[in-house]
Amino acid sequence: MNTDYSVAVHALVYLAHMGRTQKSDQLAENICTNAARVRKVMGLLGKHQLVITKEGIDGGYALLKEAKEITLRDVAKALGTAFVSVTWKPGDVDKNCLVSSGMGGVMDTLYKDMNQLCLEHAGTITIQAIVDYLFKGKEKENAKQEV
Repeated sequence: MNTDYSVAVHALVYLAHMGRTQKSDQLAENICTNAARVRKVMGLLGKHQLVITKEGIDGGYALLKEAKEITLRDVAKALGTAFVSVTWKPGDVDKNCLVSSGMGGVMDTLYKDMNQLCLEHAGTITIQAIVDYLFKGKEKENAKQEV
């Protein structure tokens, strides 16, 4: 998997949490990466209508939809993410052996099925759910400190 997916999810969660436009350098600082990488990823999210880019002195990025409407599947599709991918295939299709000649195709099918399962699961998780998960524990800690 390309790490741009992690950058995108992090940026969307941060935007949802902050509730206001953030510049690429602000996002980059929170994500711990460089602003050019953030701009590249945010550009893809913008093309898929997950974020809006605002120009000018108050410019930056903001969510185009509510965080509860954006799923991790939406993010994966915007970035063309493959959760499971390989660059090497076992065997040789030209060998006179069913195992050697067939394993590359078998593995391709397995990887395709795994990606589909990952996308289905990602479709059940929203950006808001991640925000809630992150801050649910913090609310409990704050409540304990107040008692």
